[in-house]
Amino acid sequence: MLQDLNEQDQIQDFYHKIAKNVARLRKQKGFSQLDLSLAIGYKSVSLVAGAEAGYKNIHFNLEHLFRISKALDIDIREFFEL
Repeated sequence: MLQDLNEQDQIQDFYHKIAKNVARLRKQKGFSQLDLSLAIGYKSVSLVAGAEAGYKNIHFNLEHLFRISKALDIDIREFFEL
């Protein structure tokens, strides 16, 4: 049970680092949360803002990261730099 909690903490930390990398790269490229949301096919900032803030376990999935990497014109691996 303790190992499961530790693993869950590690998973949450992993999501957090990815979200922080997305936010950092988004800002470096001059995109607002709305700009990025629209570029990946969303009409509101709820996904991007929620994932960046870690709100209610909202996370970017692989498709999101693929689309974001294309919108920002970066290598998808940059999101996984820990």
